[in-house]
Amino acid sequence: MSRELQDVDLAEVKPLVEKGETITGLLHEPLCAVFSQEQDIETLHGSLHVTLCGSPKGNRPVILTYHDIGMNHKTCYNPLFNSEDMQEITQHFAVCHVDAPGQQDGAPSFPAGYMYPSMDQLAEMLPGVLRQFGLKSIMGMGTGAGAYILSRFALNNPDMVEGLVLINVNPCAEGWMDWAASKISGWTQALPDMVVSHLFGKEEMQNNMEVVHTYRQHILNDMNPGNLHLFINAYNSRRDLEIERPMPGAHTVTLQCPALLVVGDSSPSVDAVVECNSKLDPTKTTLLKMADCGGLPQISQPAKLAEAFKYFVQGMGYMPSASMTRLMRSPGLSGSSVTSQEGSRSRSHTSEGARSRSHTSEGAHLDITPNSGASGNNAGPKSMEVSC
Repeated sequence: MSRELQDVDLAEVKPLVEKGETITGLLHEPLCAVFSQEQDIETLHGSLHVTLCGSPKGNRPVILTYHDIGMNHKTCYNPLFNSEDMQEITQHFAVCHVDAPGQQDGAPSFPAGYMYPSMDQLAEMLPGVLRQFGLKSIMGMGTGAGAYILSRFALNNPDMVEGLVLINVNPCAEGWMDWAASKISGWTQALPDMVVSHLFGKEEMQNNMEVVHTYRQHILNDMNPGNLHLFINAYNSRRDLEIERPMPGAHTVTLQCPALLVVGDSSPSVDAVVECNSKLDPTKTTLLKMADCGGLPQISQPAKLAEAFKYFVQGMGYMPSASMTRLMRSPGLSGSSVTSQEGSRSRSHTSEGARSRSHTSEGAHLDITPNSGASGNNAGPKSMEVSC
């Protein structure tokens, strides 16, 4: 029989940095406790540095990650994937970490006149990665620029993407005012400061100085500045994803797979993520706002993000139920339970079609469904917003 979800004081969650260790050490620990292989893969638009951890398991998708500007797969995802909670998930999946061209540790400078791939072209490079490793499909996890790239990849190749976790995703092209501001700030602001202001909110930069300083030093000392500048320019030149929320009788383009949108409540990306949520299918989308969290929830609150990812994966039918109690229902969600419909899936292991994200009857039960308590002109499906 299913059990009620227990509320647990979030103060009990393990801190990111234990006594005696530093966040710098966490960022540079090896990601893979199992067999891993690193390759530079030639693709349609150049070479990609890829790290595959573990072996693909049967017909299961591979978890594929893509990082944000000013980062690589290690500095973006180490604390999350090295956490015990995440390793409970990754024992069931292989993980493929993709570094954008020239962003990996020790990357050489590109030659003079090198044309860096556009964001669309970066997405077009990913099918070559899947072919290289014989992969059929992925569950993507992207942050910032990486979230945009994986979204574009999913729009172009819906049969290759079973689900997406999009952290700090911005579906819109940079407006000309933003473009002008970035150009002007580029003349007066050091590159590390530009990136830090993209990654962290103002409150976070004041209250979490150790983490911010660590990333500033990483950008200064570990990243190739010329290569990073090219990646930033590509992201700032992105075009609109041109997605719209599906409407009855209308031909619209949007993500076809289940999506979990994640943003910290003090992140500089809150407005962009909310905008993206408004453009996705509400029966397949969950928006997770993480309380007391800034721009990098996978760094500052890896246990909570891993918990949310477990629910997401279980809703797709890939993991057995577990007792998971960290995510708390927000008092502000008066008309909603913490749920979402994942919609129809074409994979062979789920022939039921649309079904609620519920787990097996053994263990914890978490439904993620839209709030049906709409009235008046607001009737209709709504994507779920969850706070934790």
